[in-house]
Amino acid sequence: MTSLSKKMKVTMAGISVALVIAGCSTTDMEAVRPMSTPNTIVARSRSASSKDSSYADGVYTAIGQYGSLPSSITVTVTLVNDVITAVEVTPHATNPTSLDLQRRFAAAIPTVVVGKRIDEVKVDRLAGSSNTPDGFKAALQRIKEQARIGATTSK
Repeated sequence: MTSLSKKMKVTMAGISVALVIAGCSTTDMEAVRPMSTPNTIVARSRSASSKDSSYADGVYTAIGQYGSLPSSITVTVTLVNDVITAVEVTPHATNPTSLDLQRRFAAAIPTVVVGKRIDEVKVDRLAGSSNTPDGFKAALQRIKEQARIGATTSK
């Protein structure tokens, strides 16, 4: 199976989970573009999460920049009770070598983070990429800030 078809499977699984979560919600969804964190889009359920959750359930997207040259990836995470149930990484590189590394990282990351609590995720060198994890960490930090229950967001 090619890495592209693996990525498509992961993407489809993430979309399926997001649709199931959205379909199960008994409340409306709200889209928030926080003013304090550029390049972040948040879709979050207005319903309360589990009492033990630190983060609101939902699908969150953020851009993570890294490296001395402005490299970036887009990370989309689905959270349920603080657990990552789906993840998608979209490469932005135009250089063939960098693009290959970002694609390999994108294909490998679901096996590392899906099923883990968001606060327990630790990603280092993965699939031959030593810098892309920095972009992932930056995007995940933005997602955590936006998903944190009790965090204020601008509408």
